Amino acid sequence: MRHVARIPADGEVLDLACGSGRHARWLAGQGRQVFAVDRDFEAISGLQGVAGVRAETMDLEGEHWPLAGRRFAGIVVTNYLWRPRLPDLLALLAPDGVLIYETFMLGNEAYGRPSRAEFLLQPGELKAVAAQGGLEVLDFCEGYVDLPKPAMRQAVCALCP
Repeated sequence: MRHVARIPADGEVLDLACGSGRHARWLAGQGRQVFAVDRDFEAISGLQGVAGVRAETMDLEGEHWPLAGRRFAGIVVTNYLWRPRLPDLLALLAPDGVLIYETFMLGNEAYGRPSRAEFLLQPGELKAVAAQGGLEVLDFCEGYVDLPKPAMRQAVCALCP
């Protein structure tokens, strides 16, 4: 929430793998136009009719990348990791666009799910992905958190030049 003000106010924000839309609703409440996508129709269906939110069901892990060619002023991703699409995700940022990404990292297996390595970031991984994608890393943190529940997390806020 502390980095949302960095996203250009006049552009659309992508809430990727939005689930039931907690972040999409909050962003729309801040006056942002949000495109919320998730593969789970039931989870996303509650966003239909929410002012400022356009929600669609999409397969984000299939062979076809449904967002190809789109551009967003901001991208928000939480609690989701599909490494094969990270380069495609970064390509969605418009110039001056902001990526806000937070999910679980190695060590989280001690606290619960996710616990499989393919769904846990390596130390420094989000920072490295952003830098390799040509983004300027504005903020990065990783490690243990107490809230909302004990977990190992990693987060990055990065700017597209």
